[in-house]
Amino acid sequence: MTDGFETLSEQRCFEGVQGFYRHASPATGGPMRFSVFVPERARGAPCPAVYFLAGLECTEQTFVLKAGAQRVAASLGLALVTCDTSPRSARYPGDDASWDFGLGAGFYLDATQAPWNQTYRMETYLTRELPAIVERHFPIAPALRGIFGHSMGGHGALVLALRNPTLYRSVSAFAPIVAPSKVPWGLKAFAGYLGDDPDAWSAHDACDLVRARPLPASLLVDVGTADKFLERELRPELFEAACADAGQQLQLRRRAGYDHSYFFVATFVADHLAHHARALTP
Repeated sequence: MTDGFETLSEQRCFEGVQGFYRHASPATGGPMRFSVFVPERARGAPCPAVYFLAGLECTEQTFVLKAGAQRVAASLGLALVTCDTSPRSARYPGDDASWDFGLGAGFYLDATQAPWNQTYRMETYLTRELPAIVERHFPIAPALRGIFGHSMGGHGALVLALRNPTLYRSVSAFAPIVAPSKVPWGLKAFAGYLGDDPDAWSAHDACDLVRARPLPASLLVDVGTADKFLERELRPELFEAACADAGQQLQLRRRAGYDHSYFFVATFVADHLAHHARALTP
């Protein structure tokens, strides 16, 4: 294959296969790592896939190793796909100076500012390249995709779905950054990747996008009331208001006592996968 696809490892998992892979990415200018869990049910017919986007500092391994999602995905007949959170082959000055910008913090957008625009093209990677690779090499149905994520990845899931309304049939998020053009994490990333134009920021802000183009699918969002980032970075009430203004179906659940960790994600991942299965399977 000309896509440079290679298998790094594969393990039997709940009668399916959990694998880690690498391929050549024109969008990001180098190799990208990803993972796929394929359930046993896919032996009979191609199955739906749910793409998970991880948060700041994470990789394609974080969700796979911490969320405990494979057991539920196997029972529902869902494939799970994860990817890295930024390009890593090209290095730029300051790309590892902080944990919330640069390496591990691509924010799932296509950068327009130099030098980041050379390789930080995560939206193109996720919406074009990765699905093409996955659907070429695995028994996965092309038209049956869902997307969800955590924190920065929750931002990515909501925004990519809103910007690409025909690409995903189901959407959910854990502790998403819903108003990145108004909170410190997003302001830092958007200024660095997109420059100073507020219109460019708005085009990647879930609150602004949902007001302009609500989705037909119902959205599921979980946040923990003990999340230390809730008031400063996540601001779920802003998305709740934006969805109400737009007539967007939203189930926003405030989970008492839960924080920002993967213990929170693992607790409710079965609910999210069931949400996706209802939209993706007959």
